[in-house]
Amino acid sequence: MRLSDQMNKQSLRDIKREATGIALAEAAFKLALERGMDGFVVDDIVQIANYSRRTFANHFSCKEEAVASAAITFQSSEEADQLIAGMPDDSSPLDLLYRLLQMQLTAELLWKLRELITLSKQSPSLEPYILNALRHLQKSSQEILSDFANGRYPEGYTHLLAGAVYGAFMPLLDGSLNVLLPGQTSEEVPGATTFDQYLNNMFGYLRQGF
Repeated sequence: MRLSDQMNKQSLRDIKREATGIALAEAAFKLALERGMDGFVVDDIVQIANYSRRTFANHFSCKEEAVASAAITFQSSEEADQLIAGMPDDSSPLDLLYRLLQMQLTAELLWKLRELITLSKQSPSLEPYILNALRHLQKSSQEILSDFANGRYPEGYTHLLAGAVYGAFMPLLDGSLNVLLPGQTSEEVPGATTFDQYLNNMFGYLRQGF
């Protein structure tokens, strides 16, 4: 078998595995919304997703991890490469991070994260897995930023940048800040700052200082 054939086979295997993980996570998330975390077990998840318990165990350690994983966006490396290729030559890591967030933080993702936070208040065992899902988003962005920076910034710069930005989103998710998320109407959240305003204010502070 040629190397190119081996790589294509591996790529197809990865795509299939990713699709399986998404299907299981979506089934778990749907059950959590419908029944609450105490209202279903792993057998219910695999029955809805049409997979075996063994397949579930190859992807997740428990139902809580599967539920929280529904909030992770599965952007391909090609999407990130296209985003970087379209950036102006004088772009900074902060400019790239702004674009990454616009790509990642869709209305659906933010809605899922808020629903997960609500579920975790009723089922605290879910919280560590939500934090891990957010950490996954932060880590993937930090790695993209690091590749983009390519040694042009001090060590740790991209870690601090990604940490500051993703940390600023927790108050939106737990409801402690009155921000109108994509998909919400002003009638639902009267007097709220829009998501775009919050995003622009946050990046304004990062560019100019607090």
